[in-house]
Amino acid sequence: MTNKLTLIVAALLSLSAGMLFKYYQIQHTVQQQPASPLLSIRLPDSEGKPRDLSEWQGDILIINFWATWCPPCLKEIPAFIKLQDELSDKGVQFIGIAIEDQASIVSFLQKKPINYPVLIGGDAAIRLSQQLGNVVNAVPFTLIVDRQGMIIHRHPGELSRQKLMQIVKPLLADN
Repeated sequence: MTNKLTLIVAALLSLSAGMLFKYYQIQHTVQQQPASPLLSIRLPDSEGKPRDLSEWQGDILIINFWATWCPPCLKEIPAFIKLQDELSDKGVQFIGIAIEDQASIVSFLQKKPINYPVLIGGDAAIRLSQQLGNVVNAVPFTLIVDRQGMIIHRHPGELSRQKLMQIVKPLLADN
């Protein structure tokens, strides 16, 4: 019985260590990608009007790929709304890119308004996020783009206010 218990504990420890290593490896790979220029992106907003990211050229962009069915995505949105209010006069623009259809997003926005542009990407947004460095296909996936249009940070998973401000604060000094 003792050998069996020892074997189970060893297996659980190995599994945990492997999962932690893989998590670190994914985080390190995504975040350590070199700065790269943002692709030209043109998607419709929730009203169907085509929007191009060049509209916000010269701003610091926080581009968040999200979905209404994603709990971590929904957890981020209130913080992003507050930060949009706090930082818009400093040239920071949040942009949501939904990986769902227009009807789902319109229904969501009627219940929970968002104070920053929400673009509708559908399934194509998944491929777009991959092109932009989402190597693990995570949702949410957030990009931080500097005033020169360079992607300086990629973040798979939920992004805390503290981590976001740690990255954005030095960019504000460049204003």
